[in-house]
Amino acid sequence: MKHTKLAFLAVVTAGLLVLGGCSQSDQESDGDGADSGDGEPAQASYTDNPYTDGEDLSGETVNIFGAFVDTDAERFEASMVPFEEETGIEVDYEGSGDFESLITVRTSGGDPPDIAAFPQPGLMRDMVERGNVIDVSTFMDMEHLQEQYDQSWIDLTDYNDIISGVWYRASVKSLVWYPVPEFSEAGYEIPETWDEMIALSEQMVEDGNTPWSIGIESSGATGWVATDWLEDIMLRVHPPEVYDRWTAGELNFDSPEVRDAMGYMEEIWMNPDFVRGGTQSILTVPFGDAATAMFSDPPKAFLHRQASFIPAFFPDDVEIGDDVDYFYLPPIDEEQGSPVLGAGDLMSPMKDTPAIRAVMRWLTTGESTKAWLEAGGFVSPHNDTPLEWYPTEADRGYAEILQNADTFRFDASDMMPAQVGTGSFWTGMVDWVNGKPIDEVLPAIDEGWPEEG
Repeated sequence: MKHTKLAFLAVVTAGLLVLGGCSQSDQESDGDGADSGDGEPAQASYTDNPYTDGEDLSGETVNIFGAFVDTDAERFEASMVPFEEETGIEVDYEGSGDFESLITVRTSGGDPPDIAAFPQPGLMRDMVERGNVIDVSTFMDMEHLQEQYDQSWIDLTDYNDIISGVWYRASVKSLVWYPVPEFSEAGYEIPETWDEMIALSEQMVEDGNTPWSIGIESSGATGWVATDWLEDIMLRVHPPEVYDRWTAGELNFDSPEVRDAMGYMEEIWMNPDFVRGGTQSILTVPFGDAATAMFSDPPKAFLHRQASFIPAFFPDDVEIGDDVDYFYLPPIDEEQGSPVLGAGDLMSPMKDTPAIRAVMRWLTTGESTKAWLEAGGFVSPHNDTPLEWYPTEADRGYAEILQNADTFRFDASDMMPAQVGTGSFWTGMVDWVNGKPIDEVLPAIDEGWPEEG
């Protein structure tokens, strides 16, 4: 990044000025900043940190390729600045909405990034099986990882006896957003059950309002919004063991359990009175733009189910808590309690150099997330992240939802093999919204599962 080079020049210039003002005896003294013996001042500022093993790695560049784009990319880059200033290592981030397909193309073509930011552990596992991922445990102690993360997060990285990366960002997906002033003025109340949420949607229609804004367009990743909805519903109508079997491929998509969940989803998605613009809008509106329907005057829609990251796509003048807020997506079957669907971004090294190792160590710290976390809409999975860093009550509320969950499960499509999770599952949900019968959609998704052996 350009600012890193400028910072490096500033450090060197300052060092020369100090050196010019020192006496000969000062220059010959021992200790920090002492003459190195060859007339060059020691770069203590680049070695006195816990990331580089005492090496001066200034001037090195590490490339990270991921799915963060637009505002998310800017916030991630900002979070890397303290590391760059402390180590002199330049972190060059490249983001793409087509990450899922491009990372496969790049690795197959012999041009992998130094570090890949995987939003899908299933895709990461494909890379592990191909030998494209470096085992983090070869340069990082398990004791350190266990200090930084709950064991459940570490378990998600352990595949084929390889610790495939470290977690950088978590997200809570089981949220429904709404415009606070208009919601209150209309006399609407936060629903506590799925039936109450459907009744609220019907009341909004009677009042001349549109309940839901839904958009699933996401370039090469179109379809993931729909899979999130189905996963949230699966957790609400079936025990977690059923969800786990489904995620592992032991329960077919073409099964009574999945059909049952699809029925609840259809109740909202296929009702043209419930969704702004109907299914055509669902297919064509970018997922980040769908939320903006809440902010027109009057709102074009009152409800939007999306994860904790979505405030990054809100207009700049929107205040969470005052202009917009969220409630927990209500349970369906009380026997399943209050389940929470979540996800995260996994940083996996695909090459091995001292500079890459230094960046990976940085990414295990809560400090590496601070700039993004303080900007809002971010949940850190690191144990050393203090609650005081969360900028609003809403942001702290995400963590509370996780803590209060009766069941927490990771996004199923992200855990499935890429042929399904980012392949036939995404495609099948798009086909379903586009009018293809469920009797054709679900068997087609099942066909995406790779054959054993």
